[in-house]
Amino acid sequence: MKEVDARGLSCPEPLMMTAAALKETDGPIKVLVSEPHQKTNVEKYAKDHGKKATSTEKGSEFEIVIE
Repeated sequence: MKEVDARGLSCPEPLMMTAAALKETDGPIKVLVSEPHQKTNVEKYAKDHGKKATSTEKGSEFEIVIE
């Protein structure tokens, strides 16, 4: 599983990194973000591109698995 560590980065960088990872791989991607609005943006991007996003809160951060 490819991992995108976008914790601590400003928008739109986490979204751009997620988009690049989706283009590079066919398998699932794990995206790590540190802000709730970044989680929402990544989930929406995945849904808009026909992918399923499952989010888990890990302390003050979020882990989103896109399949």
